[in-house]
Amino acid sequence: MRALSLSLRCVLSLTCAGLLASAAQAADNKVLNLYSARHYQTDEALYANFTKQTGIRIQRVDADDAGILARLKSEGTSSPADVVLLVDASRLWRAEVDGLFQGIRSPVLEAKVPAQLRGKDSGQGSPWFGFSTRARMVIYNKQMVSKSDVDTYEKLANPKLQGKLCTRSGSHPYNLSLFGAMTERLGAPATENWLKGLVANMARTPKGGDTDQIKATASGECGVALVNSYYLARMLRSNKSEDRDAVEKIGYLMPDQSGAGTHMNIAGGAVARYAQNRDAAVKFLEYLASDSAQAYFADGNNEWPVVKTVKITNPALDSFGAFKTETTPASVIGMNQVKVQQMLDRVGYK
Repeated sequence: MRALSLSLRCVLSLTCAGLLASAAQAADNKVLNLYSARHYQTDEALYANFTKQTGIRIQRVDADDAGILARLKSEGTSSPADVVLLVDASRLWRAEVDGLFQGIRSPVLEAKVPAQLRGKDSGQGSPWFGFSTRARMVIYNKQMVSKSDVDTYEKLANPKLQGKLCTRSGSHPYNLSLFGAMTERLGAPATENWLKGLVANMARTPKGGDTDQIKATASGECGVALVNSYYLARMLRSNKSEDRDAVEKIGYLMPDQSGAGTHMNIAGGAVARYAQNRDAAVKFLEYLASDSAQAYFADGNNEWPVVKTVKITNPALDSFGAFKTETTPASVIGMNQVKVQQMLDRVGYK
């Protein structure tokens, strides 16, 4: 009778396909709808392993962070999303503020994911959890710049580096997160003055991605640049001769080892606000905190796992050595992004 009733409704409704799909999914409950900003080939094995362990099939929609947030907003209560994966603290915070996630309580996640790598618990549980981290590193051309002149983020604004600094767009989430962390460390006035110094030291108008910054620094177009660690690790592990030649020409370091520590950005996940498969979604997030999944992040995509007991066997990550990391909560860094964007506009950081 239910099937007949649903069929009659479909005759009268423009959403027939959606109703039938929802009914089939509810009957099965073995499908998880994933919206992912992670575009890494190694993640295919990550997802396949989850299906093998649980029997839950993953249906994935891929887009960048901004595209996923826009889609969730436009879909509203009709969104099929169960889990959302994003690759930046500022985007996770924005989705939290916009009410696109639902808080969850999970003893597994709360035991494994450090408190500073979770969203703010407002009484309903954490709205998101970080599962891997990346360092915002400094690289430099060894023939043009001395290591001691670039071993802190603040030194990048020193006039002696005029005409030597390269970055991607200041408004890119990776930089927004770093600048949000600096705002928390220095205060807004000092951070804005620091950003002015960065603009004054630019070798070129900000452009390209982090791999482009590495190559431009190796070629001598730039003397120093900011990059996320997993881009550099990827080149360190590459068999391509041009990649090997590039990394031989640069030095790299984790900034602020005598101060607040190196800024760490995160990739994280959440249960979508209108998830129809909530239990499966929580199970998937708990799986991402398992030792096997955390090993995929480290060995497959050159990210540091958030679960500290997981053994890392990635030689590129090992080559970075032990280093001091910042302790500012990712949610606090995200909260600063609006203020940071206003500062970038005032100082002319493109």
